[in-house]
Amino acid sequence: MNKQAIIIGIAGGSASGKTTIARSVYDAFKGNHKVYIVKQDDYYNDQSHLPMSERIKTNYDHPFAFDTDLLVKHLKKLKNRETIKKPVYDYTLHTRSDRTEEISNRDVIILEGIFVLAEEKVRDQCNILVYVDTASDIRFIRRLRRDIEERGRSLDSVCNQYLSTVRPMHEQFIEPSKKYAHVIIPNGGENMVAIDLLITKIKSIIDES
Repeated sequence: MNKQAIIIGIAGGSASGKTTIARSVYDAFKGNHKVYIVKQDDYYNDQSHLPMSERIKTNYDHPFAFDTDLLVKHLKKLKNRETIKKPVYDYTLHTRSDRTEEISNRDVIILEGIFVLAEEKVRDQCNILVYVDTASDIRFIRRLRRDIEERGRSLDSVCNQYLSTVRPMHEQFIEPSKKYAHVIIPNGGENMVAIDLLITKIKSIIDES
């Protein structure tokens, strides 16, 4: 009987360095283990039934913006090495795209997203919980660059969204979720010592399972 897959949850504020750390862990294990990165953002609610004028009003930094039940269902299947068809989110359309990604029989699942630690149902599926702790001014600058260059947003829209929803939701939901972390990584993806320690811990769990 196959061992259950290991799920590592990586949370933190927007543009804190979650993706960089997830990629570092992925690179450390891809040679010997079947690894996959699952982005919580792909589990934003399907809004294809709404006009664009309504989609852009959604508070994407609130837990209600996510289809958490589907995410938990998929995590349970992945833990048991069952196949799922993961949704893919389209940031330019503010809804899910028409395509999905098939994932099956992985040894390590890296789940990264802002509410991974904030949602109890999601936390319960993870073997290791990580919080990436990066200063708010650095996170804002990173988000500004990313959303303009990669997601087709305007300067005004990024600034307005940050002030109206990103910052208050971070203070209400994400920052408090840090207390659930097994590992806190300051300075995001630049903290190679913390990343190496995390990788060592994951190796030990894999060896024991």
